[in-house]
Amino acid sequence: MESLLLPVLLLLAVLWTQAAALINLKYSVEEEQRAGTVIANVAKDAREAGFALDPRQASAFRVVSNSAPHLVDINPSSGLLVTKQKIDRDLLCRQSPKCIISLEVMSSSMEICVIKVEIKDLNDNAPSFPAAQIELEISEAASPGTRIPLDSAYDPDSGSFGVQTYELTPNELFGLEIKTRGDGSRFAELVVEKSLDRETQSHYSFRITALDGGDPPHLGTVGLSIKVTDSNDNNPVFGESTYAVSVPENSPPNTPVIRLNASDPDEGTNGQVVYSFYGYVNDRTRELFQIDPHSGLVTVTGALDYEEGHVYELDVQAKDLGPNSIPAHCKVTVSVLDTNDNPPVINLLSVNSELVEVSESAPPGYVIALVRVSDRDSGLNGRVQCRLLGNVPFRLQEYESFSTILVDGRLDREQHDQYNLTIQARDSGVPMLQSAKSFTVRITDENDNHPHFSKPYYQVMVQENNTPGAYLLSVSARDPDLGLNGSVSYQIVPSQVRDMPVFTYVSINPNSGDIYALRSFNHEQTKAFEFKVLAKDGGLPSLQSNATVRVIILDVNDNTPVITAPPLINGTAEVYIPRNSGIGYLVTVVKADDYDEGENGRVTYDMTEGDRGFFEIDQVNGEVRTTRTFGESSKASYELIVVAHDHGKTSLSASALVLIYLSPALDAQESMGSVNLSLIFIIALGSIAGILFVTMIFVAIKCKRDNKEIRTYNCR
Repeated sequence: MESLLLPVLLLLAVLWTQAAALINLKYSVEEEQRAGTVIANVAKDAREAGFALDPRQASAFRVVSNSAPHLVDINPSSGLLVTKQKIDRDLLCRQSPKCIISLEVMSSSMEICVIKVEIKDLNDNAPSFPAAQIELEISEAASPGTRIPLDSAYDPDSGSFGVQTYELTPNELFGLEIKTRGDGSRFAELVVEKSLDRETQSHYSFRITALDGGDPPHLGTVGLSIKVTDSNDNNPVFGESTYAVSVPENSPPNTPVIRLNASDPDEGTNGQVVYSFYGYVNDRTRELFQIDPHSGLVTVTGALDYEEGHVYELDVQAKDLGPNSIPAHCKVTVSVLDTNDNPPVINLLSVNSELVEVSESAPPGYVIALVRVSDRDSGLNGRVQCRLLGNVPFRLQEYESFSTILVDGRLDREQHDQYNLTIQARDSGVPMLQSAKSFTVRITDENDNHPHFSKPYYQVMVQENNTPGAYLLSVSARDPDLGLNGSVSYQIVPSQVRDMPVFTYVSINPNSGDIYALRSFNHEQTKAFEFKVLAKDGGLPSLQSNATVRVIILDVNDNTPVITAPPLINGTAEVYIPRNSGIGYLVTVVKADDYDEGENGRVTYDMTEGDRGFFEIDQVNGEVRTTRTFGESSKASYELIVVAHDHGKTSLSASALVLIYLSPALDAQESMGSVNLSLIFIIALGSIAGILFVTMIFVAIKCKRDNKEIRTYNCR
């Protein structure tokens, strides 16, 4: 069937804005093609013209406007423009010179393609006359050149396929003259070629043939019966053969249009003229106008609408009431004047005429909707100007047949999630008419916001020896985007704590941000550690941010003091002191270590049991000293229970048994040792000083001698 198509003059005019293109495609197809006939591959032609189509999408584009959706459509998946049923051009456009179906499609990137399909006429109709026979009466007094309008033939085809000419059965008395009306249609007038004589022949029969412009032409015929009557002395005569008048549309009924006057000098009934419409005046014209048969006044009887029809032709006949009257004919052309009676009509070409959705990431120049504004009036009355009201981040771009609404600023759904736009259209008539249309633009979400933590640094303090699995703290991040774009999940960034993965220390709930301990912490091993928590949304691609968490492990009094001095054997220490020790003699020093910190690790000392009357202990430094002297009668040994305890909230302590022995041998040895040691110390110091002095003198003499010999000083 493609061979039956008249291809296809393809006009590609690409008008680029910042982010949208307007492409025009023109096609043609003959009428009467069967349903499913492929007119064109719009997707292919549009792509070759630069139309951005996404091959991954099942639907390349969508139709936003179709002047004849019952006749043609575009397959959204294949992009083929096809007929939906047989197209009868004569029914669709009647006899209009051009028959155009308009479509507008939009791609997923909001580019616009305007498609014009011209329906080509076929010569599929023959001319036909309104009646099978035309009856005429002509007075024998009719002079050569007398013209009588004949009923016209009608052909639904347009242009050259309509009625082009008429033919009359050849004869010597009558002929045809072909004339053209204002709408392009053609009609015939019967012309008397020679004088008539009723006595010779009173009746004639002919055939009139109407032919169209096809090849070969189609034709229609009608019989013509002419009766020659006796003469009437005078016949009515119009002052003009044609009249042109105008009347405003919406004129009320009975508004005068024109008063016609055909003069007839006869008296009585021979001079009484009757007016009527004749011949080609169709039924619609007869509904709009009437003529008074006696006065010849043409008046308005129906509602005149310039947009329905702005020119009407009235064929008027004037005939007297005498016998054998020859009627007079004239043509009245009535022009309907346009008045500004139609306000502009605004149509939003969108899936939903009340709501338009656009992504917040749409760049400036991105087309969000098509607008068609029409005004049925003509001239200035139909010249429309549009504008977008309000201070909004959108603008209106006007083209020849429609306008587009484009993004004209940065869109941010989180700041403004919808706009109410109003389009105002005004015509240029007097008085001016205007209309407005409002619709909502909803801004759809894009993943353009990173999750934001409530604070960049979190700190928590936890006591050591905690239970594994204990709750530590919660982190929280907010993402103002919607849906998955705003859904936040959490995870811990891999790192090391004391050469161990941080995952062995803590875990995090990915949905709530709750952080839990995975082990029991030991302050003495790890006093604090840090790690990072990552928050990321569910968008594609995902956006993320992080925060630092510091865990401080607080000390708990969980370490008992350990006595390190004096040396213990099975918790007992033995100490020997002279029997002659005086009061305040240092017996021993008790030392204890506690690995805790602060008060938990501060150790003090005490004596709890034993011979506490003979000894005392310094609570801070643990020195044990005598509080009395010992005589010959004193016992040989004493016992003390020494306790070291910390200052934790629950104090922990350690104790030791100290056995103190009195030794007489240690008395003499110690006193002698005391004198000998002093003397030895004094002698040692004197000896060292003497040796040092002698050495210095020797070095000085040696250096002086060397200087004299070489005259230079090089002694060090």
